Amino acid sequence: MSKKWLAVYTRPRWEKKVARLLEEKGIECYCPLNKIKRKWSDRVKVVEEPLFKSYVFVKVGDDSRTAVRLTTGTINFVYYDGKPAVVKEKEIAAIRRFLDEYEQVEAIAVNLKVDQRVRITNGTFMDLEGKVLELRGKHIKVLIDSLGYLLVAYIDRKKVQAVVKSV
Repeated sequence: MSKKWLAVYTRPRWEKKVARLLEEKGIECYCPLNKIKRKWSDRVKVVEEPLFKSYVFVKVGDDSRTAVRLTTGTINFVYYDGKPAVVKEKEIAAIRRFLDEYEQVEAIAVNLKVDQRVRITNGTFMDLEGKVLELRGKHIKVLIDSLGYLLVAYIDRKKVQAVVKSV
């Protein structure tokens, strides 16, 4: 049975404990830790804090999911579209590399907003940019204006990314 990386939601401030408990059960897991400099009145110390608050990643097959769910401190798997959200192996590897290379990393959730510019990352309109007109659950209504026409498409949120303007 193939194992996949899944995200697990934990009790607040239990990320490292849950990772340790999962490892003790023999379950492969990853709790991305960020090196942060903390200053006390008498010293500065580098401490490791979870990059993603209340999340731990586990690599499991369907047969091990119950053992993960029954681990003290876990709340449940993170679900997307009615199924546990699968995290790609290359994304886990990218997080590992990024944290190895940099300290004081900040994870910022990106929420799409109306009037925001987005780039389509998949499908017929791949690499075209547009403007978010409306948010509808898992889909967004995007105005694609670069074709010389005004085309409006309903696109899966997973198939767009925010356009970051360079300074």
